[in-house]
Amino acid sequence: MDLDLQKVKRMPIMVSLMMGAFVATLNETLLGNALPVLMKEFQVGATTIQWLTAAYLLIVGALIPVTALIQQWVTTRQLFSIAMITFLIGTIIAATAPTFMVLLAGRVIQAIGTGLIIPLLMNTLLNIYPPEKRGTVMGVLFLIFTFAPAIGPTLSGIIIDAMNWRWLFYTTIPITIISILVGYAYLVNVTTITKPKVDVLSIILSTLGFGGIVYGFSASGNEGWSDPQVYGSIIIGSLALIVFTVRQLRIPNPILELRTFRFPLFSLSIVLLIVVMMAMFATITLLPMFLQGVMLVTAFQSGLIMLPGSVVNGLMSPVTGKLFDRFGARVIIIPGLLIVCIAMYLFTGFTLESTGMQIILTHCLLMLGVALVLVPVQTYGLNQITPEYYAHGSAIFSTLQQVSGAIGSALFIATMSARSRIHLAESSNPDTVTEQLTASVAGYSDTFMLGFVISIIAVFVAVFLRKNTKEKQAG
Repeated sequence: MDLDLQKVKRMPIMVSLMMGAFVATLNETLLGNALPVLMKEFQVGATTIQWLTAAYLLIVGALIPVTALIQQWVTTRQLFSIAMITFLIGTIIAATAPTFMVLLAGRVIQAIGTGLIIPLLMNTLLNIYPPEKRGTVMGVLFLIFTFAPAIGPTLSGIIIDAMNWRWLFYTTIPITIISILVGYAYLVNVTTITKPKVDVLSIILSTLGFGGIVYGFSASGNEGWSDPQVYGSIIIGSLALIVFTVRQLRIPNPILELRTFRFPLFSLSIVLLIVVMMAMFATITLLPMFLQGVMLVTAFQSGLIMLPGSVVNGLMSPVTGKLFDRFGARVIIIPGLLIVCIAMYLFTGFTLESTGMQIILTHCLLMLGVALVLVPVQTYGLNQITPEYYAHGSAIFSTLQQVSGAIGSALFIATMSARSRIHLAESSNPDTVTEQLTASVAGYSDTFMLGFVISIIAVFVAVFLRKNTKEKQAG
């Protein structure tokens, strides 16, 4: 579809989409500080409760590839309405859930809506803005994509202490309804309706692949890596993804055009995105548990401690977009990754004597590094591909962003649970509260050391980034 960019009313389109994206991505982490409360409410453990976050991210990641196909079947306005109404239904179910499984079902339905809206927003942006303006616009976009999830734990802490946990969902209902109405009023179609054949087997393979891997990582916290349930799930998931990949390269209308990976710098950007998203979502999930379970602060205090980092992340996202337009990727991404490494290393030194200010400053440092990487790496990656790959390129980025967040959360929590049990078993008097807290601190330290190692690897990968023609002219 050839758009006349001079006639497109960009602002109303982007505002309506961003409203929906904000409330949807906010829910990725809105339960952050509520997880300890929900563990007591429904009598479940850490590796079970984390599925409220991991399942949400997983479903979002599994659905995003399908959205590239759906956008060729329905108009932009129709898809937006379907996505947000689905999200609204899931929110209502979660808000009124009598059991953990019903709450999880509500989260899954919410995630279906989110999985549809995220790539719709990114693909619309790529179609209505020229390349020279995308860095700035992507910065504003990631003010939504990163600030909304980053502010989630803070809001949940405030709401949990002031009201019942169900208000975490009640408060988003009015915003969702407004976004539906605004979207219906202003959205116009920006894609070509071709109605290609839907390959159901590819959808099943994609869901089974990502689901198996995330489930395996999650189960490892309780069962251990040697358990057949753990390595079996990961093997099945990996095999499903291999078959999915082969099938996408052979069928005429793939749900995800994996030939996009033929652009080497796009592929390099994907690797960096995975690392940063794992670090970000794992930390967002782990910190509230550390603060409330080890430091013994309230949910409200936990939210306040995480607020400054969220603000730093939100304020820096538009700035890094403009810096990318001016200076290119390397001079922003590499320092950003180094900052992430420093923050991860500082997290490993937390003890029972650590102060709230230490945690605040370290979290701020991490979120600064994340902001310096996320916007430039995605804009840089998408700028490497040609227009016919825009929808699939944005879908790949969005898919792996969510799935890596789910894997990161599952991997880090599983590692924390396993390492804490090992340290407790090695203690001289495991029945005392002091020894239990000390073992938990050691478990968290080991987990963040894993994050530090992964971040170091990302720095070495980023060295291979190079300037494209546009960046050389800018520099």
